[in-house]
Amino acid sequence: MSDPVLQLSGITKAYNASKPNVVEVLQGIDLTLAAGEVVALVAPSGAGKSTLLHIAGLLDTPDTGRVEIAGEDMTGQPDRRRTRMRRADVGFIYQFHHLLPEFTALENIILPQLANGVTRVAAEGRARELLEKVGISPRADHRPAALSGGEQQRVAFCRALANAPKLLLADEPTGNLDPATSDQVFAALLELVRATGLSALIATHNLELAAKMDRQIRLEAGRLVPL
Repeated sequence: MSDPVLQLSGITKAYNASKPNVVEVLQGIDLTLAAGEVVALVAPSGAGKSTLLHIAGLLDTPDTGRVEIAGEDMTGQPDRRRTRMRRADVGFIYQFHHLLPEFTALENIILPQLANGVTRVAAEGRARELLEKVGISPRADHRPAALSGGEQQRVAFCRALANAPKLLLADEPTGNLDPATSDQVFAALLELVRATGLSALIATHNLELAAKMDRQIRLEAGRLVPL
């Protein structure tokens, strides 16, 4: 059996740790994501799901505990090594797309590949392939301002998967869209994830969307429990 794509062991995180009003956000989180598994993380606002995703994606460090990605223990690794791991093996999607406004949809997907050492020709081919998979290839040469909210978020999905990561982390990826568009865009995301075979941890408060994933967990009082 292959190593889990993501393994969190005993993760804790507190804020204001040196003050009387300490806030214990995460209290001993244990989580394993198998290769190809898509897991829904359900939690209300303020429960710490963004903190958990940031720790899983090496954007933040836990107070205690271990983070392993693709079988490699990233605990205590220097920033340069963590950055390389994020760039090569982790993709992020946020509620707001954060596309670069001065670049086209195609260019927004090409740029992270260039930063990872991919040639321009190969990067453009990959970008066009991803846009085709989410059904907006005719919009490739449009800048974000000329795209609808749903189209912008689809471009963000493609950008997150441009470098073929092993792990996708998504924080309310359709939370700023209307319900009809949200369903359509989420279906495109799930189809893209299934087609690429990567593992994904997707935070959502939408129980209908969560039910479409392989497994559902809830962040409650700083701990993970089955939904």
